[in-house]
Amino acid sequence: MNKKILKQILSRLEKLETEVFGKKNLKTKSVINKVKFRGVTGGIRLLVSQKFFISKKTFTEIKEELHKRGYYSSLQAIQAALNKLSTKKGPLVKFKEGKKNYYAQRK
Repeated sequence: MNKKILKQILSRLEKLETEVFGKKNLKTKSVINKVKFRGVTGGIRLLVSQKFFISKKTFTEIKEELHKRGYYSSLQAIQAALNKLSTKKGPLVKFKEGKKNYYAQRK
């Protein structure tokens, strides 16, 4: 086959594939990663991903670390996010020692 004809066929094939299958969206992965850590719950998930909860942490330690990372929110919102993430299927576990609650990463 002639190179010119082969180029034309390949170009037509590429056009057909983009029409049928659509363009590959390479931006979706980066957009998902950015959305992953939004809000207070996202801030706590960020701390989990960076191994902050390997040792047990109190509420005040968590609050201070969130403030260092730029997550400013009310105490109630932080507590609600911790409660949500320390359920049976969540990444955190909550336990009491004395009168204080501690949070750690689930193993």
